[in-house]
Amino acid sequence: MKQNRFSAGYALIASLMLVFIIVACAKLPASQTGDQKNAARDKIVKFESTQELKKFSSAQEVLDYVKKSQAKAQDGGIFYGRGLGISQTMDVVESSMAKASDSGIGAESPASDYSTTNIQVEGVDEADFVKNDGKYIYTLTQNKLVIVDAFPAENAKILSETRIDGRLRDMFLNKDRLVLFVERDGEVPVFSQYDYMPRPRYTSVTHVYVYDIADRENPEIVKDYNINGYYAESRMIDDDVYFIVRDDVHYYAQTIDLPVIKQASTAVLRPDIYYFDNPEFNHNFHTIASFNVFEDDNRINAKTFMMGYSNSIYVSEDNIYITYQKNLPYTYYKTHNEDRFYEVVLPLLPSGSKSRIEEIKNDDGLSKYEKWERISDVLEEMYNVMGETEEAGLINDIEKKLNEYEFNLEKERRKTVIHRIEIGNGKIEYGSKGEVQGYLLNQFSMDEHEGYFRVATTTELYGVDKAIMHNNVYVLNEDLETVGKIEGIAPDERIYSVRFIGDRLYMVTFQRIDPLFVIDLSSPQNPEILGELKIPGFSDYLHPYDENHIIGIGKQTEGNEWGGISVKGVKLALFDVSDVQSPRQVNQYEMGEAGTDSEALRDHKAFLFDREKELLVIPVTEITGKQTYDPRYGYYRQRFWQGAYVFSLTPENGFQLKGKITHKENDERDYYNWYGENTVRRSLFMDDVLYTLSESKIKMNDLNDINHEIAEINLPYEQPVYYPYPVPYGGK
Repeated sequence: MKQNRFSAGYALIASLMLVFIIVACAKLPASQTGDQKNAARDKIVKFESTQELKKFSSAQEVLDYVKKSQAKAQDGGIFYGRGLGISQTMDVVESSMAKASDSGIGAESPASDYSTTNIQVEGVDEADFVKNDGKYIYTLTQNKLVIVDAFPAENAKILSETRIDGRLRDMFLNKDRLVLFVERDGEVPVFSQYDYMPRPRYTSVTHVYVYDIADRENPEIVKDYNINGYYAESRMIDDDVYFIVRDDVHYYAQTIDLPVIKQASTAVLRPDIYYFDNPEFNHNFHTIASFNVFEDDNRINAKTFMMGYSNSIYVSEDNIYITYQKNLPYTYYKTHNEDRFYEVVLPLLPSGSKSRIEEIKNDDGLSKYEKWERISDVLEEMYNVMGETEEAGLINDIEKKLNEYEFNLEKERRKTVIHRIEIGNGKIEYGSKGEVQGYLLNQFSMDEHEGYFRVATTTELYGVDKAIMHNNVYVLNEDLETVGKIEGIAPDERIYSVRFIGDRLYMVTFQRIDPLFVIDLSSPQNPEILGELKIPGFSDYLHPYDENHIIGIGKQTEGNEWGGISVKGVKLALFDVSDVQSPRQVNQYEMGEAGTDSEALRDHKAFLFDREKELLVIPVTEITGKQTYDPRYGYYRQRFWQGAYVFSLTPENGFQLKGKITHKENDERDYYNWYGENTVRRSLFMDDVLYTLSESKIKMNDLNDINHEIAEINLPYEQPVYYPYPVPYGGK
């Protein structure tokens, strides 16, 4: 007997067959007969998937479905408690910046020209914590809504301060109506079936307040919609507001807490709940609701979809696209392990052993456990009669084929699921579902154009002996079926920024250099790479200047002495794409040393650009000094400057610095404490006045002479109580 060499081969095969033991040892009712036990062991419960949209008919049906799903998770050794996970809060082409429009102008608008929120899709407004209408500025600071009479700047003053309980998230402005999204944490009552009193559940509640601001000095609440869960996203199209709230699927005993929309404390709508006949590792309620800003009744439309954790969301004038990474339940992997043994391992075995195992596999009179016992006997005999070289060769072949098999299956597991929800005039109807390979960077990875949905993804696949990273572009029809694609773009790099503009896609990837790809999408079935530009650095956000130029903001890079890449300061770049086959960088501007940052790298709403005014403004946190070691606290300190960089920008002259504005006069703090009440986060203009905003103040500067400060408004910021320096170890 060759027990010493058999043990190595047997360990490999035994690990592949572990799933048989798991299934065979499942706990069975004591009352079952031997035959019943064998039949139960043979039955592997699966989540059959038709991918169809289905609607729950009752709360009991939802509860039964969730319990069944929970049982599958627990069967795989994973336990989530009472719910299936808690959803966390999440997270533009033709028009570079939303200009003054009817959706944001009050009764008076002395400024003839003013900026509004930087948006992705023309006609689809995005909520932000700052809005203006050319006369007034509306801003959220801490837990207050502040309305400022801001134009003319010389007479600027605060008109009202409204304290609101909760976390103030975003808001919309529409003439004399303001829509404000607020989250509150607390206990909500849940009534168990036939219980005599409500039981508390701790959760977040999203409130949607609608204010009548005709009298800016006395804003008045006219609506208070609220629903359990976390505020995810919102958009406003004409006078209709659409918002999405996510909540964990919370249940216990015979009770499940289903979404209910209330007006103040009165329930006004219990949305229908839909789900997809598709196995998901986690489920969350996604409630999509809509209402008209100016209708003063309590009419609201909503539907709830139970699906996986959502990631990026894209909204056009006709559709909402919700995306998330595909997750498969543990039961999938159990059956998968069994399948791969028969599909990959068995064909590689010697013919005699292979035939005997196939006979055992096809013997319906044996249970899984009995099959495994007999298969293991065959494997033991097989290894015992092999020579050392033959055994080592077989094991090597098996491992190689298994690695290839698993690597190919990774493509199926690493997918993004896309749901299309039809909207318009307040309606909400489910459209279609699709999948694409890879994951999305953000909302700019998606676009809808002339009936097609375009998406750019990054694929990352990892195996035992290799890894693959590349990027893809897919074109889908209204049914979210892929009609055109390019895969394998920029191997070993990932997407850093994407911008769809008409029939073109501009995409930046990065590893050591910054390739800017120009991709033609004029033929949806045949997307084509037209050209690319390779330069140091990368762009995190791309913004159209005109039909021939693109602005990029990101980081500069350079090679270092160790053969790697070092990231430096913030970089602005202007690209000329008039020759699509040979795009070129015509100008760049670098700010600060390594560690310099800008909110515009992550949030496009912090990016202010107006082509007519040749104006570009971005907030910057700029490193101003080298690191110095502080022995008192045992870490390195670094000084920084924070404020707004103001540029003039034309293709002919590139980036010309007009000036810098800070709200931290003579206050260069340590970098570890870079964010504070004076951090400039947004900017806007009214005629020739530039307004910069932080939590504590609004500054007004002359656009013709940035160094000329016209006025300053101190906002009602309340300094929190905190220790100014960390307490050293030991409390000394």
